[in-house]
Amino acid sequence: MLVAFLVIVTIWTTSLATGQSPKSPPHIIFILADDLGWNDVGFHGSAQIPTPNLDALAYSGVILNRYYVTPICTPSRSALMTGKYPIHTGMQHAVLYGMEPRGLPLTEKLLPEYLKELGYRNHIVGKWHLGHYTLDYTPLRRGFESHIGFWTGHHHMFDHSAVETETWGLDMRRGYDVAYDLHGQYTTHVIRDEAAQVIAKHNVSEPLFLYVAHAAVHSANPYDLLPAPDATVDRLSNVTNFQRRKFAAMMSELDESVGVLVNALDNRGLLSNSIIVFSTDNGGPAEGFNNNAASNWPLRGVKNTLWEGGVRGTGFIWSPLIENNQRVSNQVLHISDWLPTLLDAAGFDVNLLPKNLDGMSVWDQLVNGNETNREEILHNIDDIWGSAAITVKNWKLLKGTNYKGQWDSWYGPPGDRDPSVYNLTAIHSCPTAIALSKMKILPLDSEILELRTQASINCGNIVGNHCNPLEEPCLFDVEKDPCEMENLADQFPEVLAMMLDRLEAYNETAVPPGNMALDLKGDPKFWGYTWHNFGDDAWK
Repeated sequence: MLVAFLVIVTIWTTSLATGQSPKSPPHIIFILADDLGWNDVGFHGSAQIPTPNLDALAYSGVILNRYYVTPICTPSRSALMTGKYPIHTGMQHAVLYGMEPRGLPLTEKLLPEYLKELGYRNHIVGKWHLGHYTLDYTPLRRGFESHIGFWTGHHHMFDHSAVETETWGLDMRRGYDVAYDLHGQYTTHVIRDEAAQVIAKHNVSEPLFLYVAHAAVHSANPYDLLPAPDATVDRLSNVTNFQRRKFAAMMSELDESVGVLVNALDNRGLLSNSIIVFSTDNGGPAEGFNNNAASNWPLRGVKNTLWEGGVRGTGFIWSPLIENNQRVSNQVLHISDWLPTLLDAAGFDVNLLPKNLDGMSVWDQLVNGNETNREEILHNIDDIWGSAAITVKNWKLLKGTNYKGQWDSWYGPPGDRDPSVYNLTAIHSCPTAIALSKMKILPLDSEILELRTQASINCGNIVGNHCNPLEEPCLFDVEKDPCEMENLADQFPEVLAMMLDRLEAYNETAVPPGNMALDLKGDPKFWGYTWHNFGDDAWK
């Protein structure tokens, strides 16, 4: 606390010495979609699913085309909150299950805890998925002052129950309490309305950190895998595949919620000093993977694979504080970079952060458009599944893969990507564009179409050469070949050897995966058919 106070005092006194007024720390809104694919938004070239609010923000901000996440949910959320690769927190294998007696280690200091020391008021709406074995693992004990949402990895978006390993339980919380009263209310609407309420009630003299963690577009439960309001599904009759149409309806609802959030910020006069980050947690589950209908086209692979389709994340950052905006960026970022980057933007001296963080601040580079200092990204090492991948500059190495290679291909069809049917009118008429037009930062139509083209990946005919990472490591130049079609391992043996050495060096620093056997005490049937902090109470 003392360190944070001194940081704030230093910023304030420096401003006085230079004759400048001390600037208030920016409000930070982090919007995390769940299982969103590369090809599921308009700003990456799709004309199939209407995402006008997200598109308006993306085109007037910085579209992050070389932004990486981890291949699956819990590891990405742990990296976001800690600034560390999952191999350094024991979160590198699979996801956290509701009956596991563990969570993100309590020894880790999380992003909201740092921000709290800077005077931020921290709120989370939506999904947590970093542990609820005891209340100590839940958001209100880890830097947030309010939470309305759910603890596990998914739930049904109308009845709010989560089915895991043949167990069933309600999972919707208001703080520590089960939110029975929200039954039947669509989760995206709950998240939308609660986020807007947080903004409406916020004391504007204090900095706000609002973490909006959506359930969409993750699969729900076996009896209704892609729940969406009927009216929204009916409105998207242009999407002929019915599963894809339901997915599109879920995504459309998420996009609409972003418009409400931006409008709420505008009404309180907060937009001019805000940072909005939008990200997926991992690549999309395409072609029926997880019974879902996302699209990563033309990237290779799906969620929970280390191909670009699993780890190249859909994301952007928007802020009037960014000088060089309205651009598509090939600056290299990793989800672990957000902790130091956002702290840097908030005025924290990042030199005081622990030296064992894997994330690095890229705030200055995002503001001025220069290349980041990040030259390598560890995508993951999972010695249980026998898969690993790393990128160093333009090179990417894959060693091993998941699902015995079943999901290592390219999955289409790409959907409608014709610029002539891309709905520019919807962008200009959406709530986000109306708010941005007041600030005069929304690009012209011709500029929007040019940005959309720049943010689209086109690899031509998808024809890959033989590459089976189960048999031997694969090497790609992902700058020239983002679709991972040409394995260059035989042509560049020195590069291959260097990459294998880097992977081994990382593995020597890994801590063992923290996964634990399911504890029967966590079965919801013992806790009124709710997912419960079962480590705090005696077994009923």
